[in-house]
Amino acid sequence: SSRVLWTLAVTQFSPRWFCAGIMGRRPARCYRYQKNKPYPKSRFCRGVPDPKIRIYDIGKKRASVDEFPLCVHLVSRELEQVSSESLEAARVACNKYITKNGGKDSFHMRIRVHPFHVLRINKMLSCAGADRLQTGMRGAFGKPLGTVARVAINQILMSVRAKDEALPNVVEALRRTKFKLPGRQHILV
Repeated sequence: SSRVLWTLAVTQFSPRWFCAGIMGRRPARCYRYQKNKPYPKSRFCRGVPDPKIRIYDIGKKRASVDEFPLCVHLVSRELEQVSSESLEAARVACNKYITKNGGKDSFHMRIRVHPFHVLRINKMLSCAGADRLQTGMRGAFGKPLGTVARVAINQILMSVRAKDEALPNVVEALRRTKFKLPGRQHILV
């Protein structure tokens, strides 16, 4: 019976049992700056997770210039990488505010950047007994983690078209959108 208890104790506290908890995502600050060359999805880079943002055009897409004469842009002021998650959060925030205050057919919004660059992560185990399983910097080329858009200085991130009287609503919507994105942006009317 003591042998059975010892076996049970060993199987319960093996390193694999401790490592069962999967780590969360790395914070976006780890991938904010453009350090490497563009690394798009290709036949060499497979197994890339889909970007969070799927919709780039919202609102009344077919509206002519006469119907929506006003065009307001959100412009990046930094050379950086914007994740697909933050682009999706920005799109939702802007859409929600304008729809609530003007109606769903009172504007046309377009996201002007696309997340083509693939991020990599060299996963490290951070658990008991991981020192026996890790390889350190041997074979450190990481696995695909997610996608980001590479953004230049003065590049337009998103544009909103609307009627002239909707200017305060559009500017406020884009101001709220700035909180969802990394770096600094300015609103261009």
